[in-house]
Amino acid sequence: MHQAGFNQYKQQRTFIQMGTILKVVDNSGSKKVMCIQALKGRKGARLGDKVVVSVKEALSGGKVKMEKGEKSKRVYYGVVVRAAMHRGRCDGSEVKFDDNAVVLINKQGEPIGTRVFGPNTHELRKKKHLKILSLAEHIV
Repeated sequence: MHQAGFNQYKQQRTFIQMGTILKVVDNSGSKKVMCIQALKGRKGARLGDKVVVSVKEALSGGKVKMEKGEKSKRVYYGVVVRAAMHRGRCDGSEVKFDDNAVVLINKQGEPIGTRVFGPNTHELRKKKHLKILSLAEHIV
């Protein structure tokens, strides 16, 4: 097999930027959100960064409301807890995930939900999101 053609089929990992669909991994009632704006950096958001999101899919009866037939008008803040783009660590290892996921927060920076599902990274500790880490079920 020829090695030159292998790289063109490799999936490109990018920053979380405007228009990226993100999975919500808490029990706030929302399932999918779309990134409106990354609050830090010119290129986009990475692990632990805050983003402004609009709700695309929500469960009925959750804390995050979305009326039937309503297109995404609800705007929230979120913290990126999983990102498909790799992140290098001080010890030389790298961490990356299969999906992009956020936890919804209020204006004070506290999570809206009371549980956080799936693995989270300890990089959130550096960004001062200790409440999210205390709710997480697994820290990588």
